[in-house]
Formats: sequence, C-alpha cells, structure tokens
Amino acid sequence: MALIWIVCAAGWGVVLAGLRRGLRGPDRGPALFAHTATPAGIVLMSALLGYGSLYATIALAAQWWSLSVVTGFRPARLVAGGGLGRLAAWLLLTAAVTYVTGRLVLGR
Repeated sequence: MALIWIVCAAGWGVVLAGLRRGLRGPDRGPALFAHTATPAGIVLMSALLGYGSLYATIALAAQWWSLSVVTGFRPARLVAGGGLGRLAAWLLLTAAVTYVTGRLVLGR
C-alpha cells in the first residue's frame, strides 16, 4: 500500500513540474493552485463519503501518470491544439491503468 502512495506522490510531482515549466500567463496560478489542492481534496472527500482513500489514490496515480505519458510530460499540451485526441487518450489510458492496478492491488 505504501508503494501506491509513493507512486501517486511521484506522479503528482511530475505533473507539478510540468505545469510549473510549461504554463505561463494568467492560467498558471489557478492551474498550480488546483493541482496543489487536489490531494487534500481527495482525502477530505474520501473521509466525508466514508469511502477508503486507497481507491482514490489508485485512480489519482493512474491519472497523473497517464497525463504525463499522453502529453509527453508537458501537461499544457492537453489544452493545446489537438487537445481532444489527447484528452480521449488520457481518459482511456487512465481507465485502463486504474482497472489493472485496482485488480492487482485489491485482488478483485
């Protein structure tokens, strides 16, 4: 379980570095704030709903690493020209990685 948290934290850091490096102008501040607040928001949401945070952590790790792979470690590309194709690829890859990782970790 600790490995999932480490992979999730590493993915969060990779996306943060990509956002800091790639975004400029008025969009940078809100994007960095939203990304920074995401882990705390997920933990609070899991506690509020009474649902385990392990499921959310698996999904977050899959999202961050899938985003990094699909955008070539430059998250700003998601909203650049041709963003719909990248968005679809990100969603499909996230779903596949979440499913496979969930089956491996949870044994279901």
